[in-house]
Amino acid sequence: MVVFLVLVLTGGIGPWEALAGMTSILALGFIYYLVVTRPVPQTTPPILTPVQQPGIAPTELARLIVGRLPIPVLLIGPGGRIEQANPAAHDFLGLGAEGAQLSAVLRQPKVLESISGALRGESPKPVEYSTVAPMESHIRAHVIPLKTDQAGPFPWRALLVMADETSIKRADRMRADFLANASHELRTPLASLAGFIETLRGHAREDIGARDKFLSIMHDQTERMRRLIDDLLSLSRVEMDEHLPPSDEVDVAAIAHDTVDVMGPQARKKGIVLEAKAEDRAIAIGQRDQVIEVAQNLVENAIKYSGAGSRVVLEVATGLSREEAERSRPPLGDQSARVAIASPTGQGGSAPRRYTVLRVRDAGAGIERRHLPRLSERFYRVDGQKSGPKEGTGLGLAIVKHIVSRHRGGFVVESAPGEGSVFSVYLPMPSQAPRGEMPAPDRM
Repeated sequence: MVVFLVLVLTGGIGPWEALAGMTSILALGFIYYLVVTRPVPQTTPPILTPVQQPGIAPTELARLIVGRLPIPVLLIGPGGRIEQANPAAHDFLGLGAEGAQLSAVLRQPKVLESISGALRGESPKPVEYSTVAPMESHIRAHVIPLKTDQAGPFPWRALLVMADETSIKRADRMRADFLANASHELRTPLASLAGFIETLRGHAREDIGARDKFLSIMHDQTERMRRLIDDLLSLSRVEMDEHLPPSDEVDVAAIAHDTVDVMGPQARKKGIVLEAKAEDRAIAIGQRDQVIEVAQNLVENAIKYSGAGSRVVLEVATGLSREEAERSRPPLGDQSARVAIASPTGQGGSAPRRYTVLRVRDAGAGIERRHLPRLSERFYRVDGQKSGPKEGTGLGLAIVKHIVSRHRGGFVVESAPGEGSVFSVYLPMPSQAPRGEMPAPDRM
């Protein structure tokens, strides 16, 4: 009965960490209701008979289900003592042996106050709280009063269910930032165009020199809007198909050489040497057009932030373990920092996966450690970078991240101020390519 209450409550509050998590918990509650609580009519086909194993009492089944829930669940007794806790609660709160005081591991006065109320038979409302160390997190705590059959002055217990809503809060914040930034990025060139059109309709109508100058600026602003809209559409298409991993095979080495041919003129215009160091053949599971987009976005960034006389190198290797794929050789130095923007999950078989990696190495100014986790956010720019007619849209690395996620691969950034940066994308090789697994969430 305790588990049924937990699951009913879970279904009534909407998504927690993700829609998938909510759906799984609702499904568990529904199965528990069918198997344990509701009598099955004689006319019902024996579809649930495999679940109703002999020898498993409803209370034991409830204990098994709670033990496997991915959310922390605790039963609190008189005086705030922890009587029971599932493994998720032990991990979340760092619990030792059961029997400890909740106040010793959870210093949240509002939650403790709700627990005290539930132990008196009250029904408190959910409590939200936030922490900033060791990292920012947002928690919603649900407290349910439970009356036991025990005689004595303390018949009540409190069931504490904790949901980590950090990813939801972060997504809401990023969505609001995206809308604000997108409107700003489009409004600026539109305002410029409107101003020049008004000028050309007025006193500059007969001024040929001013007209040519203004038309050139209007062309640049139009191109800026076109690039922004193209990138927004590209990002939308990638996100739409992110749950569908590709099944084709691509030669990443050939793509690297093609990228050098395509981006070479842009590099030479800035006095930058662009070259590829790739094996003869490096096969990965991927959609060719999207892998090309990844390579060109990374090279374009490297060219943009590298100075004249520097070198940008595309490196391709295959047959690497995940650890080998994530670590650049040679490393940038002792002061470098490395952040995984996207990471693969699972093994896809008994043998460890092997990957084909594409690295773009530059000798630019480098990026400070504090900026690295946010590089793939939409419209995020490092201090000093501007969005102008000749600059990027701020969406390139966001597109790269989502393409890599769709391919069930990894995306790692390593940088050191004054030394340059290395952007590494690694994709599973054909024999090890996973199917249907979503990448682990980035921790931005």
